[in-house]
Amino acid sequence: MANEDNKDFNAMLNDSKDMPKFQVITDEKSIEKYGGDKMYFAPPIDYDRIMRLVPYGKLITISTIRDYFAKVSGADFTEPITAGIFVSIVAWASFQRKDNKTPYWRTLKANGELNAKYPGGIETQKEMLEKEGHTIIQKGRKNIKYYVKDYENVLYSL
Repeated sequence: MANEDNKDFNAMLNDSKDMPKFQVITDEKSIEKYGGDKMYFAPPIDYDRIMRLVPYGKLITISTIRDYFAKVSGADFTEPITAGIFVSIVAWASFQRKDNKTPYWRTLKANGELNAKYPGGIETQKEMLEKEGHTIIQKGRKNIKYYVKDYENVLYSL
């Protein structure tokens, strides 16, 4: 996202954009990739609700949240692009609030990767996770990425 200082992320968080909604997709490659044609869109506030459930010391991935939404809605999958955007909106909305924070730093990308789009970037998420006892590891030489070591052992179950 760009120009974060000029945006009201809490307004975005509470704008449902006519969601939840379903869409049937027809692209064969996407159907094969996602295991079906019934795609679900969850509103931003639903991501916030789930991310708030993750307790101190535990972690969750965006794909786990997406899988949960698909399961409870009866869809084949939850749309991945808006999921990533909405998780970032949750993070920035929490950052803009003085209290009632959402522990967004506990929500990771695939394979336990830290999210550079969160407020303060990788460094802030790394600090927050290390305060909760997690070990952060660096992978790559040119395209450096950061991951929570053994994140699978502390995943929160929905």
